[in-house]
Amino acid sequence: MTRVCLLGDSDVNLTYELLSRETARDALATYEIEEPFENSVAVDTVSLGAAVALLNDLNWYLVRFVDEALVREPSVSPDEWLSRDLAREVRDGAVPPEETDQRLKVFGLVDGRPVEPLYVRRTQGETPEYDLRDVDETVIVRVSESELSG
Repeated sequence: MTRVCLLGDSDVNLTYELLSRETARDALATYEIEEPFENSVAVDTVSLGAAVALLNDLNWYLVRFVDEALVREPSVSPDEWLSRDLAREVRDGAVPPEETDQRLKVFGLVDGRPVEPLYVRRTQGETPEYDLRDVDETVIVRVSESELSG
């Protein structure tokens, strides 16, 4: 299963905003909604293609209410997320899955909420340590080349 996770803007209640609108509610109706992080919405889809399609269907809401749209595809990495852009590039065959692990956006996790991303490059299989603040956990998101350099 491919997981989609939407991290809501800090000034909105993401679950409310999505489920109070008919088009978003319809798009999410067939999924079991979970909240793995504070103010997030996550669902499991059948494939990377279905995950990207769901994000495309929800784009209007993503622009208005979501800070980050993440995808976790077990065939790429069982415990690291892909950014929406990188997930689309992998789905389209523009980037091979084995070449997604170099560019990272590392979030600290504070009180169940990802905070302050640190953009880094993984070198020789080593992920640089998150050092923006003292945190117990991190969330690693693989990003596209344009996201890291842009």
